[in-house]
Amino acid sequence: MSSNKLLQPSQQQNNDGDERKVGIEIEFGNLQLQQATDVLINFLKQRCEECEQSAKGRYEHVISGDSAGDWIIEFDYDYLKKIGREELQDNWRDSAEKSLAWVAEAVVPVEIVSPPLPLSRISEVEELLADLRKAGAKGSSDSLAYAFGLQLNPELPKLDADTITAHLKSFLCLYDWLLKEIDPDISRRVSNYIDPFPKEYLELILDSGYWPSLETLIDDYLRYNPTRNRALDMLPLFRHLDEQRVLAKVNDNLIKARPTFHYRLPGCEVHRDDWGLFSVWNNWVRVEQLAENRELLNEVSEKYRIEIKKLFSGFSDNWQTYLINQVLPELARGSAAHL
Repeated sequence: MSSNKLLQPSQQQNNDGDERKVGIEIEFGNLQLQQATDVLINFLKQRCEECEQSAKGRYEHVISGDSAGDWIIEFDYDYLKKIGREELQDNWRDSAEKSLAWVAEAVVPVEIVSPPLPLSRISEVEELLADLRKAGAKGSSDSLAYAFGLQLNPELPKLDADTITAHLKSFLCLYDWLLKEIDPDISRRVSNYIDPFPKEYLELILDSGYWPSLETLIDDYLRYNPTRNRALDMLPLFRHLDEQRVLAKVNDNLIKARPTFHYRLPGCEVHRDDWGLFSVWNNWVRVEQLAENRELLNEVSEKYRIEIKKLFSGFSDNWQTYLINQVLPELARGSAAHL
């Protein structure tokens, strides 16, 4: 886990046989929107024949020209974005907006949202993070007021129920290890952005006999998790697969349908020299590797299902020891390829 090289997942293609893609969302502070936009434009000019900036509003910039699609950079504050799109009517409203912006800049991140990048290109994001660091960007642990994340939207290799169930089981089994590896600062821990899955759902899905139909999988998820605030948010994927089923239970216009997972757990520590995309991506690859090893996955799931029934099991090192000494070494064998 100490290597700063990006691990290569074994499944490189999506359901249609094309190269899989990954969307990446980077939140950070200490840079004004235009400063961060300038960093992004300079980064993209090395990769685009023509790089063009446009504005959707005062707090949203779009950078076009990349063959993968548009990059979006925004001051991530919904109210400011809304009124920034509208013409101000009077001095009071202008004053109110400026006051809100001044307060919000202390705690609200600037966010860069990449287009879906082919796996072969995600290593470029390490360079962008280095450029942001050099410009003075700060990550979550730099201030108690920050709760910034680096989120991944990895496209699935297949969209069938078994593939999705396997990845969910794998993530839940590795969650405690992921949390320890990431070690979110206190601001992200106390926020609701990365709420854990409820114990009742864990006991249901980790049963070795739980390999449901897609409809049952979605219904069970919505019964226990009718919210975007999960460390692994499945709602974008489920909306992509069955929009009516999801919207009947969760009325949230921020859920964007797409054939990806939404991995929300990691924080952004862009100001640290020892941190990068590798800190987030390589852990995710372990989730994929366990999902692909059905025999090991069933074994680990059953063990964890027993573990979570124990009183105060979350305060025990036994599960971490088992994962670190037995499960992760097995996953690491044969995974030396890098992107």
